[in-house]
Amino acid sequence: MNQFFTEFHDKGTGIIFKIKRELFSAKSPYQEIKVFETETFGRMLVLDGLVMLTERDEFVYHEMLVHPAFSFKEQVKKAGVIGGGDGGTVREILKYPDVESVLLIEIDKMVVEVSERYLEFTSSRLKDERVSIYYEDGVKYLNERNERFDLLFVDSSDPVGPAVALYSLDFYKSIKKNLKDDGIVVFQSESPWYHLGVIKEQIKNLKRLFKEVKLYLAPVPTYPGGFWSFTIATDTELVVKRDYIPEGLKYYNKSIQEHLFALPEFIKNAIG
Repeated sequence: MNQFFTEFHDKGTGIIFKIKRELFSAKSPYQEIKVFETETFGRMLVLDGLVMLTERDEFVYHEMLVHPAFSFKEQVKKAGVIGGGDGGTVREILKYPDVESVLLIEIDKMVVEVSERYLEFTSSRLKDERVSIYYEDGVKYLNERNERFDLLFVDSSDPVGPAVALYSLDFYKSIKKNLKDDGIVVFQSESPWYHLGVIKEQIKNLKRLFKEVKLYLAPVPTYPGGFWSFTIATDTELVVKRDYIPEGLKYYNKSIQEHLFALPEFIKNAIG
């Protein structure tokens, strides 16, 4: 019997996956978590009915979230991740030998446990001795601390449920408080096709706090619209300061680095 999972992106469009089997299904205190084995994209993590990653294309998202920011820093000793309990962002950060510590702040412990059990392709570095995991609300954590990160990555789910607060001006203020003076923060910032209003609002608020705020894009086939946006913010100039790119990457390379901030006209016009 054929089984299918469908994620609707709006009332008229969506994406459908043929499912071989359901590997996990449960409700945590925060959300419904499912893991499927799909016919085309391998294992797939779904939170509250929304696709978070698939085994086949997650490398594009995680490489593009992490590696551009490293190119703008000569050295990174301390990095932080808000969300990202699947471990893919941590995996990419630890490809840089100068990183001494990574703090993963994930509100939902079950996401980490499920990822370690079923998604070893992303969670493989979570046990590294340089990684510390805090099962806390990211907003609350940053409000109460002053971590002084070199780099901070906001690897949040979509702006629904527990992730809504990660798109607020107050959260952006707490991020800035926890960055070094030359620190950089990178956000996953949704689909230009379906969430352009979210992107515009995020950039507007970040420009109130940071001198440099820029958007860049990457194709992620299983995300709404087929390509995704990332927003980088800092008070320092965004110029390449590091030639090193880790070996074995599947998407990010020097050519992409050189043209990182090239945008289509409709997006440039929308965000000003």
